[in-house]
Amino acid sequence: MVLLKGPSPNAFRGGYLNVNKPAEWTSTDVVRKLKGMTKVKKIGHGGTLDPIATGVLPICLDNGTRFAEMILLGTKKYRITVQLGVATNTYDSEGDVTAEANFSQVTHEQAEEALSDFRGKFQQTPPMFSAVKHNGKRLYELARQGIEVERKSREVEVKQLDLTRWEPPVAELEVECSHGFYARSLAHEFGQKLSCGAHLTGLVRTSSGPFQIEGSHTLEEIQEHVDAGTWHDLVDPIDFTLQHLPSVKLDPVTAEAVQHGQPLSVSQFGPPTGAKPGQQVRAYDAESQLIAILVFEPERLGWRPDKVLAAK
Repeated sequence: MVLLKGPSPNAFRGGYLNVNKPAEWTSTDVVRKLKGMTKVKKIGHGGTLDPIATGVLPICLDNGTRFAEMILLGTKKYRITVQLGVATNTYDSEGDVTAEANFSQVTHEQAEEALSDFRGKFQQTPPMFSAVKHNGKRLYELARQGIEVERKSREVEVKQLDLTRWEPPVAELEVECSHGFYARSLAHEFGQKLSCGAHLTGLVRTSSGPFQIEGSHTLEEIQEHVDAGTWHDLVDPIDFTLQHLPSVKLDPVTAEAVQHGQPLSVSQFGPPTGAKPGQQVRAYDAESQLIAILVFEPERLGWRPDKVLAAK
């Protein structure tokens, strides 16, 4: 079995559209629009963006929906615009003003110092206006009723945070962060640290996992390709999010066994060098089509097929 660098493109079985989400659209709006445009029945998004936000919104198509967690759990990058001196109940410009304060005494040095508390791993509390559930209800549903409840903080990680523009009352931040991070909460807490309050006025997601804003497509551009019958050309393949995993090419007999969900013994398929329990590999057939993810389970002396794709 030969280790491959990656498969060659093949027949469409699903994949991903890297959409540049427009402002004022919800992520669900985009999914609904694309479902109507492409006629693909199985569509989902790889990470919610608030209506105020623009930028990278990966859309999973057909079999691509089975690998959505690879996007959801990946690293994100954002460009955040913050206004000092005004706090809101939603932590962004769509909410009601809750406090105003003088920001004129805040210096660039103080802003840089305040940001130091938001680098690395720390606990962040989700805002009330968020989709997190509390006793079966979304927090934003409670917030709209004027109800505030205690929220459990969660650990997030900020790998990089830079103050790229300082023109009070406007500050612009660039952040690289983990799954579950709230840019609105950063804006709000940044204002609290500076004792003047702040809220988010602009948010652009510049990357989500392997998807970059430079390679994103507007809905108008996608519609043009739909009209021309070429929209499949914009789709990234199913394994686009799996390139961090080793890959193997299986012979026809072994590939058929995997597609029927049969585990492989180590004698059939030895583990790649350094494989540990739980190690995943991409498995391809003789035609270089992705057929499954294999998981190494040494206690069972073999590999278990996971997320097996139906043969075409």
